[in-house]
Amino acid sequence: MSDELTPDLAATIEEAFARRDRSNMQPTIDFFENLLAEHPGNPYVLYEVGGSYDTAGQEEKAIGYYEQALPGLSGETKRKCLLQYGSTLRNLDRFDESLEVFKQACKEFPESDSLRVFKALTLQASGHGDKALATLLLLVADRIDTAEIKRYEAAIRGNAEYLATREP
Repeated sequence: MSDELTPDLAATIEEAFARRDRSNMQPTIDFFENLLAEHPGNPYVLYEVGGSYDTAGQEEKAIGYYEQALPGLSGETKRKCLLQYGSTLRNLDRFDESLEVFKQACKEFPESDSLRVFKALTLQASGHGDKALATLLLLVADRIDTAEIKRYEAAIRGNAEYLATREP
C-alpha cells in the first residue's frame, strides 16, 4: 500500500472526522483502525488513529501512532501531528520531551501560532511560567495588529525578553 494521501483517502478521512462524536470516540477509533488495516503503515491513517485514541483519553496508546506517523508526514498534517504529539507528552507529564517536540516544530513551522500557544502551555505546566508568558507576549506582539499593541510593542517585547531569561 501507498504512504501517500490520495484524494480518495483524504475524502474518506475528512468524512470520518466530520462524523466523530467526541463524547463517544469508539466508533471513530474502530473506523480508523479498519482503515489502517486497508492501508497498513500509511502515515496519514496512523496519525488519525493516534488522534482518535488521544481524543478518547488514551494518550499512551496515541503516542505510538504519532511516532510511527511523523516520519512520513508533511505539510499541515505534520504540523497538526507535532502539536498533538507534543501536547500528549505534556498531558503525560513528559515535559522535557514535549518541549523538545515544540521547539523543533516551531523551527519547522515558524508561522504557526497554535504551536507557540501549546509550547507555552508546556512551559507553564513544567514550572516555567515566566517563559510561558514570554512566549505568549511575543505572539501578541507578532500577531495582534492594533494601534494599541503597536504603540507598546517595544515594551511588550522587552518584557517578554526579560521574562524569558528569568530563572524559575
